[in-house]
Amino acid sequence: MKNLKKTRRIQVFAVAAVALALSTGMIGYAMRDGINLYRDPSKVVAEPPREGEIFRLGGLVEDGSLVRGEGTHVTFSVTDGAETIPVTFEGVLPDLFGENQGMIGTGSMVGGIFVATEILAKHDETYMPKEVMDSLKETGVYVEPES
Repeated sequence: MKNLKKTRRIQVFAVAAVALALSTGMIGYAMRDGINLYRDPSKVVAEPPREGEIFRLGGLVEDGSLVRGEGTHVTFSVTDGAETIPVTFEGVLPDLFGENQGMIGTGSMVGGIFVATEILAKHDETYMPKEVMDSLKETGVYVEPES
């Protein structure tokens, strides 16, 4: 009888371990497309992303680079002070989007151009996304907003 309890306990433990491993694997598989890493232009140039890899690109919209095409097509360049990446976007831009303003875009690189599927801009005149602020401070371009 004691041997049967021990065997049953080992079986329950083994089934629980397999179930835990399977559920962990399924969660990881489900999250693989939901995780978008942030990169600034310097990191993109230093370590180019894989073909089709979706990531977040952030920096300042370069002065004089914003070109509005037909309809909702927009092209511009994003810089962190050290490197510049050309960006193309099809859609409606946020109201506070503009040149020399911080932005973060989600998309992928296609032939050396960042094709954005989503553009986020700051929500007021003094806000700067933390990731963008940190990368601008690293390159010495960041300027404190005036109070």
